[in-house]
Amino acid sequence: MRRIAVVGASAAGLAAAETLRREGYDGTLTLVGDEPHAPYDRPPLSKQILAAEWDTDRLPLRTPDHLGGLGLDLRLGTAATGLDLGAREVRLAGGSTVPYDGLIVATGVRPRRLPGAGAHVLRTLDDTLALRERLTPGRRLVVVGAGFLGAEAAAVAWRLGAKVTLLEPAPVPLAHAVGEDVGAVLSRTHLDHGVNLRTGVTVTEVTENGVLLADGEVIEADEVLVAIGSRPNTEWLADSGLNVGDGVLCDQFCEAARNVYAAGDVARWHNPLFGTSMRIEHRTNAAEQGMAAARNLLDPQTRKPFSPVPYFWSDQYDMKIQAYGYLRGHDEVAVVEGDLAERKFVAVYRTGEKVTGALAVGMPPKAIRQWRQAIASGAVWRETVTA
Repeated sequence: MRRIAVVGASAAGLAAAETLRREGYDGTLTLVGDEPHAPYDRPPLSKQILAAEWDTDRLPLRTPDHLGGLGLDLRLGTAATGLDLGAREVRLAGGSTVPYDGLIVATGVRPRRLPGAGAHVLRTLDDTLALRERLTPGRRLVVVGAGFLGAEAAAVAWRLGAKVTLLEPAPVPLAHAVGEDVGAVLSRTHLDHGVNLRTGVTVTEVTENGVLLADGEVIEADEVLVAIGSRPNTEWLADSGLNVGDGVLCDQFCEAARNVYAAGDVARWHNPLFGTSMRIEHRTNAAEQGMAAARNLLDPQTRKPFSPVPYFWSDQYDMKIQAYGYLRGHDEVAVVEGDLAERKFVAVYRTGEKVTGALAVGMPPKAIRQWRQAIASGAVWRETVTA
């Protein structure tokens, strides 16, 4: 294997490239990215960068000298447009190709959008800077979608003095992921800070003056941010023969086809720890999966299943939210420490007979770390969680 291509100059793609070099691979290593920027960190975009607390020079994941030391064939500002598995070639915009013996797909996701023009999204550095420029005191901002990204942006906009309206189709934001009681606690925080949170409403279109709701109501706004989820960047693989659906479909080793692996937000793989297929859009998972995919590609004889306990965090107002595990599809939630009303608590999640998730708000890291170990060991609920 003398030629390896990593498509996606993302956290996952960079972690894969670094791991390949660290494990001794000395062949041609091509890293392709559709943005002109070198790999950078995305979580601060909706927090420190949007709030203008950080300069953009804090975002790059590595220094130019470090990247140079990896000996990469670096192709930035160039999108992948196709894949030929038989010829083992990645097609690039402009007509050039990248041959490979091994391939790692790390092309991430892109934001879902609504009909109409003029709305902001938050995925890239350029997206964030465009919105930040418009968030002046008194500016009316409508945020469509009260998931973690929309909630973080709403909190920052409020702090910058904007008048924020947060719209969510579900009765309780995030209930599908964290449960209704926890979702209600997180929702009340917006109301307590003066954000106009409206639930059970559906936005059908972005207009020149704001947004149009399904019932015909128009909510006026100076700026609109759409934060209604994402789509995996798999269109360039449509005719490749890879199995794609909600992401690049992989086995437990992150392999999608012979010598073709996927990592990061675009990868849907079977996680044997939870016994289910999942696609995780979290920064920590991206780096860990990039490393795992690289090792498995480089040495198939010793490859290991990728079975992490996913981790994510969110900062909203004065709340620090941390979570381990796979919370979606849970059967039960129990508060095992603290109090929901005080917004200082640890909630634990059951799926089937096992502890599968834990979420903490306003608690020190040590309060939730023990639950990570319980999840990783497959702890039985009735033996671990006391009523």
